Amino acid sequence: MSLKFDTARRPELLVSGMAGGLVGSEILRIAAEVRALQGSGREVLDLTVGDFAPAQFRIPRGLEERIASALRAGETNYPPSSGMPRLRESVARLLLRELGLEYPLPGVMIAGGARPLIYATYRALVDPGETVVYPVPSWNNNHYSHLVGARSVVVPATPERRFLPDAASLRPHLEGARLLALCSPLNPTGTAFAAEDLAAIADLVLDENRRRGPGARPLYLMYDQVYWMLTFGPVRHVNPVQLRPEMAPWTVIVDGISKALAATGLRVGWGVGPPPVIQRMSDLLGHVGAWAPRAEQVATADFLDDEAGLEEFRREFRAGVERRLGALHGGLQRLAAEGLPVRSIEPMGAIYLTVQFALPGRTNEEIRRLLLERAGVAVVPFQSFAYPGDTGWFRASVGAAGEAEIRRALPRLAVALDESRRRG
Repeated sequence: MSLKFDTARRPELLVSGMAGGLVGSEILRIAAEVRALQGSGREVLDLTVGDFAPAQFRIPRGLEERIASALRAGETNYPPSSGMPRLRESVARLLLRELGLEYPLPGVMIAGGARPLIYATYRALVDPGETVVYPVPSWNNNHYSHLVGARSVVVPATPERRFLPDAASLRPHLEGARLLALCSPLNPTGTAFAAEDLAAIADLVLDENRRRGPGARPLYLMYDQVYWMLTFGPVRHVNPVQLRPEMAPWTVIVDGISKALAATGLRVGWGVGPPPVIQRMSDLLGHVGAWAPRAEQVATADFLDDEAGLEEFRREFRAGVERRLGALHGGLQRLAAEGLPVRSIEPMGAIYLTVQFALPGRTNEEIRRLLLERAGVAVVPFQSFAYPGDTGWFRASVGAAGEAEIRRALPRLAVALDESRRRG
């Protein structure tokens, strides 16, 4: 039987106003173009999606074996909505051991990756019309604000500050706000907060809540630190509650194994924060079934407690990411030294390099297509992270790229940039 559907009405009449106004992922659209080119036999250096190709980065063998063991043991039914107690306890031990943060068990919850936790933070804290403040470029805060009907206050950061906000830029926008959303190391830039800068921002939140008093709705900070295990050289991850313990009642921390263990598809994330908020977030996600799979939870709990195995994996994994970022950053610096119109910001963490292609008169979309079609290099424009203007800034992700692929692509990129510069 051939089914017929109503195609005469305007699409926005068929769905809710929220769904009708929702913007799809630009990154996924670009990734589809890349796959099509690769399918035609073209070599493309894919620096688009913030993911790990298993051919480049496998999950820890110890975690893989533990998942298989948990499945054989029959760990396949529903987990508790707040997460398996043994994993919540393991996460609490990890945070105490690594970051000096001592959270009670009711302040720890597990979910199917970091994304549901970010959504739950927005949904549990922000009512329609309330203000969410976030810097740009940043990942998906514009979309989550739309999902909950929030009023977005966007604070553009500058390359001079490595695209990270500071207290001076945020201060004018926090009065009356409900949520401040920050991330470090930052997606899309691969840069990270210094302790003094993050402490100054935490002080703003504390001052604002003192000004409001105990009878008012407070300002919360959502701190996405899902890349915190990936920092390089002298860079050390910092957390607002570490720096200002008084921030604990007003901070929700989002974390997980997705980036720390190259385990994006396993869908194990955790949120920690004030127990009354975490309980509401857990109840909310319980209604939509956004749980991490039980076997993966059991395996992750055991692996996080294996301090030696975890550290061995992290050391090798971090070195592999750093080599790829170094090869790309170093290669681009050499092209710049040759007079080609490109620059990049030294990577500090995560799997991203921030790159500018200075081709006056071209939009970011035109530059993106030029690089893809002439050089076989795929990058994501900063507009995908709500950054305004055609400034030539792009995100390059090395999670699916090998060092040899990066080196092969650099001469192609040099030719494309030189040709474009000559043509004007």
